[in-house]
Parts: sequence; C-alpha cells; structure tokens
Amino acid sequence: MFILLTNDDGIHAPGLVALAEEMAALGRVVVVAPDRERSATGHSLTLHSPLRAEQIRADWFAIDGTPTDCVNLGIHGLFRERPALVVSGINRGANMGDDITYSGTVAAAMEATLMGVPAIAVSLALVQEHPQDYRPAARITARLARRVLQSGMPTDTFFNVNVPSAEDDQIHGVRLTRQGKRIYGDLVIENTDPRGRKYYWIGAGDLDFHDVEGTDFHAVHRGFVSLTPLHLDLTNYRSFDELSRWDIFSSPGSGRD
Repeated sequence: MFILLTNDDGIHAPGLVALAEEMAALGRVVVVAPDRERSATGHSLTLHSPLRAEQIRADWFAIDGTPTDCVNLGIHGLFRERPALVVSGINRGANMGDDITYSGTVAAAMEATLMGVPAIAVSLALVQEHPQDYRPAARITARLARRVLQSGMPTDTFFNVNVPSAEDDQIHGVRLTRQGKRIYGDLVIENTDPRGRKYYWIGAGDLDFHDVEGTDFHAVHRGFVSLTPLHLDLTNYRSFDELSRWDIFSSPGSGRD
C-alpha cells in the first residue's frame, strides 16, 4: 500500500514538502507532481503531446504536465501497484466556492475519484499577516487520511479540505460544509505594453464571498477547517420539475402550427 501525493503549485512547493513529511507516518509516500506551477488548470488533460517523468529523488517524480496528468501517470503509468489514497496539496491559497471549478488541486482529487481511488484535496487559506506555515494543515490532513484509510470514502465522493492559516491551538475544529458562493469583481484588467499593443490580465480584480452559515467560506473565516464532500455527478436534479414542462420534451409533432 502506498499513498500518492500531487499538487498544482509544482514539485518544489513548500506545501507539498510539508505534506509528504507528515504523511510518511502512514506508509510509503510517492510524489508525482508538475515540474512547475500549474495553478488554475482545472481538469485539463494532455492528449496531443507526450509527457515526460523525471525522477528527482527516490519516490519523487516531476511531470511536464497538469495535476490531472500526474494522477493518471501515478495510477496507470509509473507503478505496478495502485495507490490506496491520493492527496492533492497543500495548495497555496484556499479553494472554496466557485473557485473549485478552476482549481488544479481539486481536479487532481477528482481525477483519482474517476479512477476509483479515494482522494483528498487540501488547501491553506492564507492570511496576509500570518506566515505561510503548512505544518498545521499537514497534520490535519494526515489525521483525515488515516481515517479515510481505515473507514473508506463514501461512494462517488472526494473531500475538499480548506485549513485556516493559524497555529494548531488557534484552529477551532473541523466542520462539515457545503460549497459556498464567490462574489467576483472586475476580473480582467486591460492595459497597453511599451509597444502600444493592448494586453489583458485575467484574475486581477477583487474577490469576495457570500458569508452564509454552513458553507466553506463561513467556516474557514471563523477559524474552522472546512471539509466539503464533493461528488462527480453535476446533474441539477432540482431543475427537473421546471424543465420537464418545457415544450421541447413533448411528444414528436406537438406544439406545431
């Protein structure tokens, strides 16, 4: 049995190093991570060019691809044995609310779930006045990973975990949460380069969130670890009643003049 680690911040990211050190107490830890930062790549998969894996030291492999590529290679390509668990992170910055649709960290855990391997995505919600100490988040993740290895994961489910940036004694506990809702500002900035050509910078605007009880945002901003169980079925079942009344679902030929 071994545990596969990956991330989207790159193989040298301090969050990944801290996670690997803490997870080593649970068994053999193998790292398969991008060779450079791949943040906001979402669930992208490299299909039209070859991938290369460089072993930088024992059980550490740098991949010139996305986090999803790393999980694919870690499960199907690099090892004969199948991992018992995939953990993606620790991401530099939170992945809550709508942000999870862009996150390479979350997408890596999603890919593992598609492959039938239990998975956890974990992120550190940075606070400007706090130092970037990933060790408390690593310890929390290791405790959660131990429980998953013992009890298993609910069907079609993976965990998205967000940890406040604080010392262990300042974290108030773990809350089971739902995905919150982000408030997006002006996300695209237009400017002109020295040659007089326009360029655009995406993601540079201010972000806010709906502070609703029970959500990931609400928990983390009150000093709690947020554990959000996500699943792969994106169907909006609540829309069925409304949509079933649309005339396009009537029998052939009905509604014609």
